[in-house]
Amino acid sequence: MNFKIPKNDAKYLWTQHVIDKMMYYGISESLIKRITRFPARKEEGIAENTVAVMKPTSSKKQEVWVMYTEVGTKKRIISAWRYPGVSPAGKKIPIPDEILHELDSMIE
Repeated sequence: MNFKIPKNDAKYLWTQHVIDKMMYYGISESLIKRITRFPARKEEGIAENTVAVMKPTSSKKQEVWVMYTEVGTKKRIISAWRYPGVSPAGKKIPIPDEILHELDSMIE
């Protein structure tokens, strides 16, 4: 796969963490932007002042989640991941343990 590293622009700021996760999970910049603009579901993020949005994949057996925070008029994309299966609505967001540890170290 030919991965293109996203660049900061007038609407989006990208962290190194999300770039690493995009490469790991095979998630494109355009998919993340589409999910943030037109989410199927929106939840409160686990980190302080964050939002998590989700869209199911075409097979409906997997979801792609994106976590971001608003910085003025821009969205700082913090993380993205694929969730196997369908997560229950209104419950705690299903974030893999490895990502939780990385997010905790980024916030401190």
